[in-house]
Amino acid sequence: MKNELNLWDSAYVYGMGTSETVLGKFLRTVPRNSFYISAKFTPQCAEMFKDNENEVEGMFNKSAELLGVDFIDYYWIHNPVEAPKWIYKIIPLAKTGKIGKIGVSNHSLAEIKEADEILKKEGLKISAVQNHYSMLNRSSEKSGILDYCQQNDITFFSYMVLEQGALSGQYDTKHPFPENSDRGKTYNPVLDKLEKLNNELKKIADKHNVAIAQIPVAWAIAKGTLPIVGVTKINHVQDAKKASDIVLSDEEIKVIEKLADEADINTIRYWEKEMK
Repeated sequence: MKNELNLWDSAYVYGMGTSETVLGKFLRTVPRNSFYISAKFTPQCAEMFKDNENEVEGMFNKSAELLGVDFIDYYWIHNPVEAPKWIYKIIPLAKTGKIGKIGVSNHSLAEIKEADEILKKEGLKISAVQNHYSMLNRSSEKSGILDYCQQNDITFFSYMVLEQGALSGQYDTKHPFPENSDRGKTYNPVLDKLEKLNNELKKIADKHNVAIAQIPVAWAIAKGTLPIVGVTKINHVQDAKKASDIVLSDEEIKVIEKLADEADINTIRYWEKEMK
């Protein structure tokens, strides 16, 4: 659907079914061919589906039930815990035709290649990778993951491109994140550096007549990735659309990356690892 944001990224682990329940209520009100759905198998939740012969299929079925669909366009192995065990277990499910594309999230280059090799022996392949990727965390680029994806027709989904709002221009030393929040613990100690970075990003944003938050998203698109942007308001959707229309120059991209490197901020979170 042209000029519309129609891919919804979910996981059973998001609220232990709550997120998919809410999303499912909405999806039931629109035609199935008007959206794409992305859902995940989270290894840490496998124990909840141990009564199923195949835990991957068990979690898939639960997500499909909550979402009100019988086909999921992208189904992911959420992280590499016990890799590649779950890749083997996704194969029977994929062969049922209930999955459009298989993806892996938070995987290193070696883990991606291993998964792809296993699947190719069964006539399948890795079609998508989803990792934390922002101007402050380019480890998926520096490790060669982006190049591998581009060379092998794999869509790279970038999440946290705005670093949970830290690169939106809404927070600075005078306007910190809530003190006891997870975001506050991560970003408040480096707000002085973020403030300087956001001030420079604003200069680029002003040239394009857009808000600061649209520049990191436009940068991620320019790098050949598909950004996953969290939206809670209509204007968030409108802003994401505007960001997709921005064409950054090569010089602007170089400036953005230079500024981000100079900020020297580590935003890799406790559930992640630096990609090598």
